[in-house]
Amino acid sequence: MDKQKCAIIGCGFVGSSIAFALMESGLFSTMVLMDINREKAEGEVMDLSHGLPFASPTHIYAGDYEDLKDCFLIIITAGAGQKEGETRMTLVDRNVAIYREMIPKIAAVNQDAILLIVSNPVDILTYVAWKLSGFPPERVIGSGTVLDTARLKYLLGRYLNVDSRSVHAFIIGEHGDSELAVWSSANVSGVDLSDFCDICGICHGDALNRLYLEVRDSAYRVIEKKGATYYGIAMAVRRIAQALVRDEHSVLTITSYVNGHYGVEDLYLGIPSVVGSWGAERVLDIALSDEEHDNLMHSAQTLQNVLRQIGF
Repeated sequence: MDKQKCAIIGCGFVGSSIAFALMESGLFSTMVLMDINREKAEGEVMDLSHGLPFASPTHIYAGDYEDLKDCFLIIITAGAGQKEGETRMTLVDRNVAIYREMIPKIAAVNQDAILLIVSNPVDILTYVAWKLSGFPPERVIGSGTVLDTARLKYLLGRYLNVDSRSVHAFIIGEHGDSELAVWSSANVSGVDLSDFCDICGICHGDALNRLYLEVRDSAYRVIEKKGATYYGIAMAVRRIAQALVRDEHSVLTITSYVNGHYGVEDLYLGIPSVVGSWGAERVLDIALSDEEHDNLMHSAQTLQNVLRQIGF
């Protein structure tokens, strides 16, 4: 297995944006692009390669399943995209059918890679990919609520007039309508969020709920305005890939397998996890208020209901 080699399956807006972000990062020396439309993959390879004189040396090429055999990381964005008026859950049946065909073909050539699922609904499809692949659960992960958490940090930073990198707060649960913000542990560089607001003379009552709703509905607004979201998720995937390749042991809210944590059994959902070269190395049980725990249970139940409906 080549730790400097990754593959991206699906060359739509999301997949091609991820390829660009990873090319700029210099994390990989080889990138394989795959798409059901081979010419689309080849076109993206040409476009990306023309920028290589301005980036780190990278071998980028259009491939097929056989080219996945020595990949360290396989990123899957393939599937139907979310359209205006659709929820992520609307995509379930279409994308599960695609995964039923695709995942066994991946597993047939590579049993040692890390699968990073980005297609929506990401929590459901990560569970499906795990079941169909036969991989250990820690090596099948999803992009989870990493982007949602970044959106929350950005909006909080703008509201508080501080660098968003100094804001520490999580969005957890489903990457979707039942996700929740963990306000009870939110802080600004170690200063409790409520205390920070008081120090700065900022009202933080209803404002925090408005920020949460803006985070939850961000994708709908972006899709309404420009048709799709792809830059933010590309940066989120780059961050996850960095933690994997560099064995950083970073805490990220990826889609991880949860079995016994928070009272949840046999489920994938966005939860703070330690991410290193083995994938999701450890799921963290962070402190939640009673209300937050109830909301997480609701989010988990939402996902469990969908899995039962599709026979998993």
